[in-house]
Amino acid sequence: MAGYVTSAPKKGPSPGSRPEHITESRLVRIILITIALLFLGFLLILPLVSIFAEAFRKGAEVYFAALVEEDAASAIWLTLKVAAITVPANLIFGVAAAWVITKFSFKGKNLLLTLIDLPFAVSPVIAGLIYVLLFGAHGWFGPWLQANDIKIIFALPGIVLATIFVTFPFVARELIPLMQAQGAQEEEAAVTLGAKGWRIFWKVTIPNIKWGLLYGIILCNARAMGEFGAVSVVSGHIRGSTNTMPLHIQIVYNEYNFAGAFAIASLLVLLAVVTLVVKSIIEWKFQPRHSQEGE
Repeated sequence: MAGYVTSAPKKGPSPGSRPEHITESRLVRIILITIALLFLGFLLILPLVSIFAEAFRKGAEVYFAALVEEDAASAIWLTLKVAAITVPANLIFGVAAAWVITKFSFKGKNLLLTLIDLPFAVSPVIAGLIYVLLFGAHGWFGPWLQANDIKIIFALPGIVLATIFVTFPFVARELIPLMQAQGAQEEEAAVTLGAKGWRIFWKVTIPNIKWGLLYGIILCNARAMGEFGAVSVVSGHIRGSTNTMPLHIQIVYNEYNFAGAFAIASLLVLLAVVTLVVKSIIEWKFQPRHSQEGE
């Protein structure tokens, strides 16, 4: 129509084009990328490849025999059992802590946040020593536990407690920033429509945090299966009973059973790779949603 001036739409950068704010030359970029790839290749990819090379050096028959050997099978089963107990416990704690911190105002909130971060600052070995001090034979509760024939240290309960201690921040720390960014508007809207507490939680809160929740669970599970320091202190290194996969690797490696050590190590690497693949899938599904919401 006459009297209206229409401006041509601005063209965005074409795919693969270089952003205007980048001033480095092509040579500099190539050098930086090459350094990064060499660094990753030398410190990450090469060691992982060497683990599988050593594991299969004596053939597939020796490799699978090392995995099904009695002590190795016990270590694998114990690791999976500890993870199966630890992850749901941390899931419950993480969701509850995130809900309380993001939805309520109360005295001591900053202290609670600090305590959640404590395992990131405390050495896992110290975490194990804490439980020995509490539940060991000469610990605070040791005489009472012995009198009632309850065994925590050098048994499954101690391993689970130590693992929970070093892994409980992962779920909470994934959910807290996410729930803070989302705010409470949707929950408040549900309340005005007559919804009650648990219904709001399952129908509104959980769908909004499901990808962050899965991401935290994956990280927690990966750390639980690979934990060494805290578990080493409370386990007693009893073969076929309290050795997890990382502890079993150390023992058989010290016995110069390299095939057995690298076989179990390769299994841990495979579990880590599966974790990373699932993590990447979750990030791929989660990030586009946020980019669309931000537009």
